Amino acid sequence: MDAFALGSAVLAPDLRAAGARLRWPVFALEAITAGVVAVFAFPLRIGAISPGVLDLYSDVPVELDPAELADAMVFADTATLVLLGARIDRADGSLEDLGGYRAEIDQATGMLAVQLGVRIDEAFVRLRAYAYSHERRLAEVAADLVARRLRFRPDDHADTDEDRSAPDDA
Repeated sequence: MDAFALGSAVLAPDLRAAGARLRWPVFALEAITAGVVAVFAFPLRIGAISPGVLDLYSDVPVELDPAELADAMVFADTATLVLLGARIDRADGSLEDLGGYRAEIDQATGMLAVQLGVRIDEAFVRLRAYAYSHERRLAEVAADLVARRLRFRPDDHADTDEDRSAPDDA
């Protein structure tokens, strides 16, 4: 709850430490009883939008090194993008099912990996980067890629089918 309220990461490398037990007396005791010794909470946030928090737990005390902290922040950013890829279209304001969007994003990522000859993780990063740089939702870019209205080239440029002289069956 602190990570959500503060909008910043909360790192507790050892819940058995006096500071953690004073800060969260009930939570620390219950977590330790459940086998959790360390907890790291990262807010899921883009601007003023925050769909939640990514919590990571460990059964041993652990300090995150800078690379691990950076990785955790990337995971939080990715989770945020995936969660915010849903549309709010219904009259009641509820989110549409994320499953369909996630499947299309996965399919587009696979197609992009083949088009560029790269690993899946790199293809996903490039898909996200394109959506971000063109100020489009990830789900929209994925839909265009799956429908073959958008094609990426190994030189990192994407164009529309209308801009290409011959369609590609990749």
